[in-house]
Amino acid sequence: MAKRILIIGAGFAGMWSALGAARLIDLHGQKDVEIALIAPQPELHVRPRFYEAGAARMKAPLRDIFDAVGVRFIQGTVERIHADRNEVEVVGIDQARSTLSYDRLVLATGSRLFRPQIPGLDKHAFSVDQIDEAAELEAHIKRLADHPASAARNTIVVAGGGFTGIETAAEMPARLRDALGEDAEVNVIVVDRHAEVAAELGAGPRPVITQALEALGVTWRPGTSVASVDENGLTTAHGERIDAKTVIWTAGVRASALTQQIPAQRDAFGRLHVDSNLRVKGVDAVFATGDVAYAATDDDGNYAAMSCQHAMNLGRSAGHNVAADLLGLAPIPYRQPRYVTCLDLGPWGAVYTEGWEREVKLVGADAKALKGRINAEWIYPPSADRAQALAAANPDRTVVA
Repeated sequence: MAKRILIIGAGFAGMWSALGAARLIDLHGQKDVEIALIAPQPELHVRPRFYEAGAARMKAPLRDIFDAVGVRFIQGTVERIHADRNEVEVVGIDQARSTLSYDRLVLATGSRLFRPQIPGLDKHAFSVDQIDEAAELEAHIKRLADHPASAARNTIVVAGGGFTGIETAAEMPARLRDALGEDAEVNVIVVDRHAEVAAELGAGPRPVITQALEALGVTWRPGTSVASVDENGLTTAHGERIDAKTVIWTAGVRASALTQQIPAQRDAFGRLHVDSNLRVKGVDAVFATGDVAYAATDDDGNYAAMSCQHAMNLGRSAGHNVAADLLGLAPIPYRQPRYVTCLDLGPWGAVYTEGWEREVKLVGADAKALKGRINAEWIYPPSADRAQALAAANPDRTVVA
């Protein structure tokens, strides 16, 4: 009877897990191992680009790639994981329910934007977290021209000053002028609970970020938390009122709720603790990867960020190692010691840094050109050519994003 590797999720980590497993199985000529992947759609949503205009087009088909390498795609959603008996409960697109068994499981269901219990947040704040949410924001911005001119109409507030918040805010002045006219007086404000600008990115790139945002006309309100949101703006915890027809929430993510169904230790973001081979500690048949894995990148105490950069290589490693485990082969421990960031700063350019201390290496147009290659080329799936797709899944391959 064939053995089954089951992968849940078709994001960066899930897709590369499938290809990584297929690569090792192909190398060893195994015919009795099925690789199956479950996801709502056979497509990769290019989430790192959702701050850009045209987010609805930021997706790539996967069915041809999966067919080329012998991965079975199952369209549906996993509602329950029974790790004690190696089964999952699946709801298909026709709402039919079924149970699927596995010999090894790879959890690659990613993360979602964290929305705290702030009055009005769910109803009135936009986001760029998921493809439909980013498309909804874009449609809303285009409709602003139908509203009477006012300061609120011309104001966008971005709540959260992390990586996504900064990239989103840097895009908004130009996108708002595209909707309202080049001569419109627009106001883009970042509100962030931290006392310093770009606190999460550290002191290295901060002067560049500050310079870029000032040049773009984006203002920063440090030490500011959101108390409530309504259709006409928000109120801060200090009682300040900011009138805005557009509030965008970007403040933090949490691992997929499916991690709660695995009987194992999790970190503060809900990520499962894994060993160097990405096996969930204490659950032998389950591997975790991407944003659901709390994985060491090196021996210096650094852990993978919840980012595309790490998800791609985590996926390659998880796929290789889950197949190796099933075939009785030696694993290749996950390591990704080289850490970089490339932060898009809208029309101003970008900033590229290296190392966990984020030493600035490129700024402005040069960094923007690099960011363009990352966004438009490097993070997309490989071609559906079998040999090329399998070669790209080598876990020793390093990806910068």
